[in-house]
Amino acid sequence: MKIIHLNTYDGNGGAGRACLRLSDALKASGIDSKVLVYYKFGENLKVDTFSKSPIQKAIAVYNILSERYYSKWLSKSVKTPFSLQWFGRSIKNHPEVKSADVIHLHWVNHGFLTPKFLAELDELEKPIVWTFHDSNAFTGGCHVRYGCENFHHQCGNCPILKISGDNDISHKTWLRKQKAYTKLNFHIVAPSKWMASSVKFSSLLGTRKATVIPNTIETNIFKPYVKSEAKKILKINPDKFVLMSGFMPSKNDKHKGTPYLIEALEILSKRKGIDKEKIELVIFGNKENAEMPEFPFKTTFLGTINKDEHLAKCYSAADAFITPSLEDNLPNTVMESLACATPVIAFTTGGIPDMVKHQKNGYLAEYQNAADLANGIEWLYHRPNKEEVQKAARLGILTDFSEEVIAAEHIHLYETLIDLQPK
Repeated sequence: MKIIHLNTYDGNGGAGRACLRLSDALKASGIDSKVLVYYKFGENLKVDTFSKSPIQKAIAVYNILSERYYSKWLSKSVKTPFSLQWFGRSIKNHPEVKSADVIHLHWVNHGFLTPKFLAELDELEKPIVWTFHDSNAFTGGCHVRYGCENFHHQCGNCPILKISGDNDISHKTWLRKQKAYTKLNFHIVAPSKWMASSVKFSSLLGTRKATVIPNTIETNIFKPYVKSEAKKILKINPDKFVLMSGFMPSKNDKHKGTPYLIEALEILSKRKGIDKEKIELVIFGNKENAEMPEFPFKTTFLGTINKDEHLAKCYSAADAFITPSLEDNLPNTVMESLACATPVIAFTTGGIPDMVKHQKNGYLAEYQNAADLANGIEWLYHRPNKEEVQKAARLGILTDFSEEVIAAEHIHLYETLIDLQPK
């Protein structure tokens, strides 16, 4: 059985990482699995690309930049990604795609596969699986929906677009996708229960079959280290209670929920029983030119971490990982933190409750409630036996998200779909 995974980039972003991790897990289970991307940035020999020659690379760059430029030009100044899917390329005649037993789609925006080129894949008469790493496949263009429910109907009157109306670009994109999907038979994989539920509410794909299979993680890389030793590596006092969070572009970044984190930490710093001198905030992934807010605790900025082994030690150094995200499918950072036995404090949103179990391996705060986010930090700060929560964090990942478990679920799905193909 040969599986070909298609993604726009090689490990760039959450979808790219999830795609590579799944392929590696399948190979470890004896499956012929390969990742093929539209544009390759890195030197990973396990990843091949459609854009090999200088001309192909130039066309890919043109498509990617054009897609991103026009999308930004037509959108309001909001922190919500939107794709037009006007630019793309046909891949139906590529030898790797034609020789695969199963075509597994992942994130295919930024000038890669338009609805028209997606529909062409049905001509190959192969099982097609599509993992939804965000909401774009069933909306008129947005990747993150927040409170918008226009996708329940036929989109239009899009709150993201500068020119909005019944027949705006989002509605026209919805119509293009509807036309393509009537020709394309594919099986949806939702990494979270929240994503599966979102698909069911969509007008485009509500009647399609969707299977919930989470992403996986390298449990031999993202593993616990002795916290006191990990803190020493980061030059942090081992007696400090360390809070960790990921990259926050600015105070106004809607998707990451940065204002809620700032407010929660301000609330926490003023509570009785909280010793500000014993708490340290650690932030990784920051760009040097990012606008960083002021925090009420001593803050260490680690910058971008490129080596997973070192990232695992950073997670292990933390006593809690905080993510104030307002909408996330199945965030890699949450899974990585739990795999390193570091409890997670987050809002009850998206697929996070699939991983974080309230007051067992972390804390699920009420959505958009900064005071409750502070409650979660305080709960763990005062907990006498933190080791119980840490052990539960690691065990949950090994039980439900390990490479062997997730590979087996995908293999079962692939075999079932192959068996259903006309003989």
